Formats: sequence, C-alpha cells, structure tokens
Amino acid sequence: MRILVVCGAGASSTFVVQRLRQAAREQGVDVTATVATTQSLTIDLETADLVLVGPHLDEAVDRIRAEAAHVGSIVALMPADVYADMEGSRTLALVREAVAGTPHDTAFAHLRIREDHS
Repeated sequence: MRILVVCGAGASSTFVVQRLRQAAREQGVDVTATVATTQSLTIDLETADLVLVGPHLDEAVDRIRAEAAHVGSIVALMPADVYADMEGSRTLALVREAVAGTPHDTAFAHLRIREDHS
C-alpha cells in the first residue's frame, strides 16, 4: 500500500512517515510512505492508495477528498495528537482502520495490508 502523508510544508509529516515506516517494519506490514505538501498534492496523489492529512489541515480535508476521489485514493484525517505517536503504532492503526472502513464497492475492495506472520 502506498501512503501519502500531507502537511502544509512537509516538515511535521516527515516525522510521521518515519515512525509509520518503523511501525510497519516491526509489524511486518508492507507499506510505502512518503511526504507531500498541499502544494505538491495534485501530482503526488497519482501514486497514493491512502492519503493521511495532517490535523492542522482539517479545513482542507473535504477539498483533498474531492481531489483524491478522481484517482481513487482513500483520505483520512490524522488526529490532533498524531505527533505524539512516537512509535508510529497508532498511525499504523489509523491506516488499518481507513482501509477496513472503505466500502467494498469501491476501487479499494482489493486492497489489503499484507502482513508477514512468519
């Protein structure tokens, strides 16, 4: 699953991405997470299955959802305390919830987070 983490300038989302990647590695979850800014979003959406939006962009989430709908990406607003998630496990849980909560009649019915249980 390709995840795009969006914030205003890309600085705070870098920490979220690093922690999310670490949590995914530790739990054997296959994800690719990258940073985007509101300015680069239109281009970056082309490569995203899931868009996690920074809590400070809550007023823009409807616009982002509309843009993401054109390419079939899921959008989830991160909680206000996301930056306190030092291990990334709560952010990874948000990813799981966003994917699980997607209606099965959408383009995301085929998406599953692959896990290595070995």
